[in-house]
Amino acid sequence: MDAAAATATAAASSLVAPTARPRAVLLPLNAPRGGLPGRARGSLLAVRCAHPRAPPPPPPSPLPRAASEDDQHGPAHPRLRMRRLAEEFRALPSDADRARRLLSLAAALPRLPEADRAPGNRVMGCVARVWLVARCDAAGRMRFAADSDSELSRGYCACLVAALDGARPEEVLAVGPADLAPLGATRSRASTWHNVLVGMQKRARAAIAAREGRPPGEPFPSLVIGRDGEVRAQGSYAEAQAMFLSPDESKISELVNALVEKKIGVVAHFYMDPEVQGILTAAKKQWPHIHISDSLVMADSAVKMAEAGCDYITVLGVDFMSENVRAILDQAGFNKVGVYRMSSEQIGCSLADAASSSEYTHFLSEASKSHPSLHVIYINTSLETKAHAHELVPTITCTSSNVVATILQAFSQIPDINVWYGPDSYMGANIADLFQRMATMSDEEIAAIHPDHNRKSIGSLLPRLHYYQDGNCIVHDMFGHEVVEKIKEQYCDAFLTAHFEVPGEMFSLAMEAKTRGMGVVGSTQNILDFIKNHLKGALDRNVDEHLQFVLGTESGMITSIVAAVRELFDLYNSQERANIEVEIVFPVSSDAVSNTSVKGSHQLGSSVASGLDNLTVVPGVSSGEGCSIQGGCASCPYMKMNSLESLLKVCHRLPDKNNKLSAYQANRFSVKTPLGKSVAEVGCEPILHMRHFQATKRLPDKLVRQVIRGSGE
Repeated sequence: MDAAAATATAAASSLVAPTARPRAVLLPLNAPRGGLPGRARGSLLAVRCAHPRAPPPPPPSPLPRAASEDDQHGPAHPRLRMRRLAEEFRALPSDADRARRLLSLAAALPRLPEADRAPGNRVMGCVARVWLVARCDAAGRMRFAADSDSELSRGYCACLVAALDGARPEEVLAVGPADLAPLGATRSRASTWHNVLVGMQKRARAAIAAREGRPPGEPFPSLVIGRDGEVRAQGSYAEAQAMFLSPDESKISELVNALVEKKIGVVAHFYMDPEVQGILTAAKKQWPHIHISDSLVMADSAVKMAEAGCDYITVLGVDFMSENVRAILDQAGFNKVGVYRMSSEQIGCSLADAASSSEYTHFLSEASKSHPSLHVIYINTSLETKAHAHELVPTITCTSSNVVATILQAFSQIPDINVWYGPDSYMGANIADLFQRMATMSDEEIAAIHPDHNRKSIGSLLPRLHYYQDGNCIVHDMFGHEVVEKIKEQYCDAFLTAHFEVPGEMFSLAMEAKTRGMGVVGSTQNILDFIKNHLKGALDRNVDEHLQFVLGTESGMITSIVAAVRELFDLYNSQERANIEVEIVFPVSSDAVSNTSVKGSHQLGSSVASGLDNLTVVPGVSSGEGCSIQGGCASCPYMKMNSLESLLKVCHRLPDKNNKLSAYQANRFSVKTPLGKSVAEVGCEPILHMRHFQATKRLPDKLVRQVIRGSGE
C-alpha cells in the first residue's frame, strides 16, 4: 500500500464507527463564474476532472449519485444519501478497502480552478486547507464544489458534495451533526465533515434570503490586524476602538515619569477604556510594573510589585477588585503599601451588587438548611459579601475558567453534597446546561473532563446543583436572541468566543462551535489564549489565511488582543511571510447607539448606574461605547470610570501628605462579621480555598471539614 493509502486506512476504518463524535470548522464561499461541473446520469454519478493532472495512486472511482439525481420516487434527501454512503463503507470487507474507496472518491472529485482556491473560500478550522464554493441554480437547488490540498480531506469533501449537491436550501439546513455521526471520522478529521457542512448551510441561508428578496444584513463592526501590525477599522464603533491603539507619546512619557519617580505599580482589568489600555500597554515597555489581566491575577500581580519595591499600587477596575488587592497585600505583609482607586465615587458592579442584595441572602439561607452544602461564589464579588456568605454556608470562590472543575471536584470529593452557585444567573444556567450535555456523553469523554466522574455520577449530581437566578453582568446581558440570530446567519463559519457569563443562546452557539474546534467558552484569559493559539497555528502553517473571531465579551479586550497579535507577528517576522490577517468582530449595532434596557435586577449601585437609569441612549462612539442590537452595553460603564485623567491625577498627587486622596484609597475593612470576626480575614478564606484547589486539584481539608460540619467558621 502506498503512503497516501496507508495514511487513510486508520481514518477510513472510522467511517463506519457509529459512536464517533464529529468536530467541525467553517467555510467561506464565492460562486464560480461558469457554474459547477456537470454530472452524467447512471446508477452512480461519473465525474471526471476537466484539468490535466498526474493520476492518483488509486484509479478514479465514480462518486455516489448526487442528491439531484432522480430516485425511483423522486430526488433523494441528503440524509438518505448519507445513510447510503455509510452503508456502502460498512459493506466493504476491510479497512484497506475503505481507505482505497475514500481515496478514489478524492481522485474523482474535480479540482477547483485556481481562482476559486482563494482565501475567501477557505474553510476555517480544518486540519488541511479546504475550499468551498456554491451557487443556487435556476431550479432553486444548491450547487456545491469543494477541494483540498489533502487527498484524505478531498475524500471527505467528495462525500458531502455527493450528499448535498442538488439539494434544496431547506434540505441543506435540515442536516445536522447527528447525520454526520454514522460516517464517523478521526477526531482530527471530523472538523472537515462538520465545518464544511456549516459552510454549506451558510450559503443555503444566503440563497433563501436572496429568494425571499431580503437584502444581506449589515455586518458587525470589526478590526482587522494585518501582518505588518497595521489595523483597519470597519464601522464607526470599530473606528472608536482603533483610535487609541496608537497612543499619544507625550501622555506615555508623562505617565512613565510619574510611575518611575514615585515607584507606583499599576494593575488593570482587561475591560479598561481603550485609551487607558493603549497608554498602559505602551508604558509597560518602559516600566515593568504594569499588569493588565482578569480579576483573578490582579491581586497576585500587586504582591509581586510590592515585593519588587513599589510603594503604591493603583487599581484600574471596580471597587471589589481594589478591596481584594488591599486585603491580599495586607495578608502578604505589605500593609504600608498604599492602594488607590481611580474615582472618589463608588465604582460598582451589577454582579457584585446582586450578591449583596437581600434576595441573595435568602438564597444562602436556603442553602444553609440543606446539609451538606457548599457555596461556590464567583470571584467578581466584594470581600464583605464573601465574608458574610462564608459564615452562613462554607464558601469557595471560583473564576469563569475553574468553576466547572471546582464544582465537579466538590461532587466527587464530598458524598451527597449540595452545591449552590452564585451570583451570575447566566453562568449558573450555563453550568447546568453543560452538565446536562455531559450526561449524554460516553464515560471516556466525561473522564477527559474530570477523571472521577462518569454518566452515572453526572446524572446523580444534577438535582443537587442549585444556582441563583437574579443576577447578571450588564455587559454580557447584551448577547441575546437578536445577536445570536445574526451570528448564525452571517458568522457561523467564524471562530466564536464567549465569556461564561453570556446568556444561554450565545453559550449554546459557542459550545456547538467548540465541538468543531471553532469556539471557546471561558474567562477573558481563555478567550485571549484561544485567539493566540489559532494565530500561532496559522503562522506555523505559513499560508495565506484570514482568521475571523467574534468577540463574545466586553470590547475592552481589544487592546490586549491587538497587542498579543502584533507580538506574535513580530516573533515570526524572520520567516517568509504569508498574508495572514486577524479580524475581531464586535457584535454591536453598527452605529453603536441604542435604547437602553437597564433592569432593576441589575442592582446598579453607583452614581453612574443611577445616571444610566435616566438615559434613553447609551453613550455612543464619541466616548468609545457601543450597544448591542439587543439593547445592552458592549462596554462596561463602571470600568470606564477609570480614566487616564484620574490615573495621572492620583500619580501626580502621591505621596498624599495632605490626605487629599482619601476618597481614592481602597477600603481596608475594620468592621466585623455578624459572628464578630474580621471581614478581611473571613472574606479572604474562600479565596485561599480556591488557591489551594488550583494548586492541588482538591478541595482543602479545612473546607471539607467546614462543609461536613455545616459552618464556615
